[in-house]
Amino acid sequence: MLTAKSARKFFKLPVFLTCLLPFLFIITDAYEYTGSLGANPIENIQDRLGNWGLRFLLISLAITPIRKITGQAWITLFRRMLGLFAFFYVLLHFLTWLILEQSMLLPAIIEDIITRPFITIGFLALLILFIMAATSTTNIKKKLKKRWHTIHRLVYGSSALAVWHYWWQVKKDITEPLIYAVILSILLLYRLWYKYKSQKLMSLKTKNPA
Repeated sequence: MLTAKSARKFFKLPVFLTCLLPFLFIITDAYEYTGSLGANPIENIQDRLGNWGLRFLLISLAITPIRKITGQAWITLFRRMLGLFAFFYVLLHFLTWLILEQSMLLPAIIEDIITRPFITIGFLALLILFIMAATSTTNIKKKLKKRWHTIHRLVYGSSALAVWHYWWQVKKDITEPLIYAVILSILLLYRLWYKYKSQKLMSLKTKNPA
């Protein structure tokens, strides 16, 4: 079985570079401007950044179920990295909208956040991810103790808001947001089932101690 030490040694850099690839591809397309960004390059960049943020968010949520199913504990070493990359892409998605689309015009930005529901829920998802990213260090985890786990359970709420934001934004083909919604539902149902199973097992042990 692969140990945590060897996994960190062999996979940390490849995983980091793989997570960075979508950003590099977007930057390359924007720099070269070969027409791959379509008729609306700003919207294309914004959408791609948001999509990758959501993908990394769902991948980070899948880490724990994969660990429990496979028994490979080392995989959890990359959960924090994946979560931070999710925040990275979502933040860039927001900044693209803020700077390139809204031109940093504060009144228009505030109006859109307040009056356009899909932007409102997207902004709420970003705020939750920001709180989680800001509290992701080991030192803060030790200081917050049990409250840290409470805060980081909000990732499911943030993911649901992100999927809702994407679904609401799409005007025609909802295939992709539907796929993300199904994946998130499966992950959430697995978490609830595993929690119920663990509580039931604990109850049986309490009633029938060895």
